[in-house]
Amino acid sequence: MIGKWAGAMVMAGTAIGAMTGAATGTERGQTTDAADAQIVELRQYRLVPGVRDDFVALFDRAFVESQEALGMRIVGQYRDHDDAARFTWIRGFRDRTAREQGLKGFYFGPVWQANRAAANPMLDDNDNVLLLKPAAPGLGFASAQARASDAGGDAAGGAVQVVIEYLWKTPDTGFAAFFANEMKPALEAAGVNVIAAYVPLGEPNNFPQLPVRDDRKLLAWFVRGDSHDAIAAALARARGSARWQSRVAAVLHDAEERPPQMLRLDPTPRSALR
Repeated sequence: MIGKWAGAMVMAGTAIGAMTGAATGTERGQTTDAADAQIVELRQYRLVPGVRDDFVALFDRAFVESQEALGMRIVGQYRDHDDAARFTWIRGFRDRTAREQGLKGFYFGPVWQANRAAANPMLDDNDNVLLLKPAAPGLGFASAQARASDAGGDAAGGAVQVVIEYLWKTPDTGFAAFFANEMKPALEAAGVNVIAAYVPLGEPNNFPQLPVRDDRKLLAWFVRGDSHDAIAAALARARGSARWQSRVAAVLHDAEERPPQMLRLDPTPRSALR
């Protein structure tokens, strides 16, 4: 989102005017009226050392409602549990047209223009982005969840993990169906709360000012739990189960080009998905 390319957009943004605050926060107990996440960006940022708390505070204050007001959905935003210089977030769109319109509206708009001078210096690398679609019907994120109305809300509880499977072939050659029909049920039978699974969109990036990775041979699945230890225990039960050993393990091993990437994510105070 907060790309260093944005300096080229100053004139367009200033023509709209400046606004220093975010839109009114969503009150606790309500849900956002943002777009369904039929397309998502999984965005992994490397930050300048020592600034992550400041970046989180800025993001939670200024970059949530201001994007959702333009039809986008901020699914969740996170500190990386294992890397103090990492910030990961998920942004959803109804379709490609909504993505293009929403991104143009935001990055040429007043909120980004008012805050980009604070955000950009905190970014070391913001090009690690996957543009994704649901792996199968029913595997997209559920309806938007309630979030704290401000950054002073309750930040306790919840953990999210993302497993990115790197494959020999594109997932539409059989792995997406295998995940939906065999792997996900085996995980859930052991108590793993699989909340979504996505594969590469496979279409050109229609907002090229924000680069995305051109990886096509992967599937990312998302899990939530009360803690990372609880998720790890459930995953261990799944992988040790007779069902996994007889119906999943060998097929998964053959499909993997290299070991999967695991992201262990801690929700920020205003993350909806936690």
